[in-house]
Amino acid sequence: MDIRSIATVKAILSEGSFQKAAQRLNCSQSTVTFQVRQLENELSLRLFERIGRRMTLSQAGKDILPYLESILRSMHDIEEYSSGRREPIGELRIAVAESLLSYKIHRVLGEFVKQAPRVRLELHSRNCHDIRNGILSGEYDMGVYYDVGGHPNTLIITGLGETEGVIAASPALPQELRDFDSPNQEKDISFIINEPRSVYRERMEAYLRTKNILLRNTIELWSIEAIKKSVAGNLGVSFLPRFALERELAEGMLVELPAAMPENRVKAICVHHRNRELSAAMSLFKRLLMEAKMFYAT
Repeated sequence: MDIRSIATVKAILSEGSFQKAAQRLNCSQSTVTFQVRQLENELSLRLFERIGRRMTLSQAGKDILPYLESILRSMHDIEEYSSGRREPIGELRIAVAESLLSYKIHRVLGEFVKQAPRVRLELHSRNCHDIRNGILSGEYDMGVYYDVGGHPNTLIITGLGETEGVIAASPALPQELRDFDSPNQEKDISFIINEPRSVYRERMEAYLRTKNILLRNTIELWSIEAIKKSVAGNLGVSFLPRFALERELAEGMLVELPAAMPENRVKAICVHHRNRELSAAMSLFKRLLMEAKMFYAT
């Protein structure tokens, strides 16, 4: 089995087409097609099918993808070991929670790229539950996200500290709607937040249930910036990490609503699989995260 054929399959998946994969690999499209056909013939399987303009894996391709990725990682480890170097090289696939990616780890990413120019960094913004599952399946090498639980002992978890959640509202919100401490309320106001499995959404909804506070409805927006602007426009309230609201709170665009919420702090973690040996790239990224000290100490 030609290792180049496997690398070509990975390139097609990343780029979405044979043509773009050829550009990335600095070869002709016919070469890419030949390598895919060669691998399909060796395996007696059809690996790709066209959906619209994109090439996607067939069911057989999806089934064997983890094995192909394992071969590529093993070859990378062998090359790194045989060369006697620990300089970060190869590929590093990291999944990060959206708020952390947008507001917290960009400096870490910049320093990583500076110190590891030979590493191809692949970033994914995902829900915390999906990141955990992706590390378990081998889809990602490492994850930086919030502790949502459900971690088996096959995962190594490193705490990065805690973040604090804030109930935010527009300065124009009437005073009678600002009380989130008194129980048994029906409030004519919307809760503006992102997708259902967001850790901040889960914390806020759990708090509202314990207080028996009913809000008018929930508005789902898939961008923190869109959520903040909607709250500033007095369309509702939200519950977001303080670090994502610092500028708006300081400039008076948003106000913090006090609430005795016992679970307003969320633990940030770095996670990788126990069976995945730490490469030089993974070790460097983890060290830079720890040195950054971006969160409250636990």
